[in-house]
Amino acid sequence: MTILLSVLLFLHIVGAAMIVGYWIATMRQPTVHPRQRDGAFVQLITGIAMMGILPVLHQQDPAHFADPNYFKLGIKFAIGLAVAVLAVIGSRKVKKGEAVSTGLAHGVGGLALVNIAIATLWP
Repeated sequence: MTILLSVLLFLHIVGAAMIVGYWIATMRQPTVHPRQRDGAFVQLITGIAMMGILPVLHQQDPAHFADPNYFKLGIKFAIGLAVAVLAVIGSRKVKKGEAVSTGLAHGVGGLALVNIAIATLWP
């Protein structure tokens, strides 16, 4: 079970890198890349899967796995959902050839960065 958690965590980090990496790469001319949408979905799917595995791991080994902080995980889920929605809207605009607003592009990357900060700085 811990190997599965490690694989999910790895994929979760890859999803975050997809979102933030493309955001930084297009900072001068902000847009939403379709891979940011894919990264947002990777983050949502792996995050939900990890939320399901954490209670099982806690019951198996409470000394090594703390009780999940569902308040923190709920906030991360809400922000992740917002990132995914914004990324879908932005990628659809790009696909149609429409301009993506600066606020939308920075919303995708900025909220993903906030989610990373919550994951790493909130104990």
